[in-house]
Amino acid sequence: MNDAVMNNLGLKGVALLKYRVCTMKRVTVAPRVRAKKAACVSPCISTLPRHRLVELLWSFAPAYQRWSESLLVEKGLSPQRLRILGLIHERGPRIMSDLKKELGVTATNVTALVDSLEKDGLVVRRRHPTDRRATVIELSDNVMTELSPRCTEYKEQVAELFSELSEQECKAFVKTLEKLWSRLQG
Repeated sequence: MNDAVMNNLGLKGVALLKYRVCTMKRVTVAPRVRAKKAACVSPCISTLPRHRLVELLWSFAPAYQRWSESLLVEKGLSPQRLRILGLIHERGPRIMSDLKKELGVTATNVTALVDSLEKDGLVVRRRHPTDRRATVIELSDNVMTELSPRCTEYKEQVAELFSELSEQECKAFVKTLEKLWSRLQG
């Protein structure tokens, strides 16, 4: 690993990267390209910036998600409940089968989640105007007063992760992620 990559990662990043590399399956290296030290060798580590982004995001994204979701539980929310509320907020009232497809869970799971949200007064069920078999799930009138303060506190806790980034770095990171998100959306 070159010194520039190590400097950019910092000590914790290098230690984590070395641990992850050493726990990967070792590969046989031809004697002419064998490193001088008997170090861990991985065919996946790269110094190309775009490849490094892939490598770092493979590790960062799941760790970030687990950490941020653990903070949600402290606020009395679960990631699944928040996803349902977010879908309804962004896309409007949804029928149960749409929620099931969008979340990638079973009908039983969606029903249990909606039941829980309804019990807490965050969503309401309404009859579908044209389909007697369908139920429309909407945000309740008091969802903003109940949920908004908890979401703000949660965002402040998560935003602490980015506290070492300057305002300019945050803006550049947001712009980059928005561009990538746009590409993923098609």
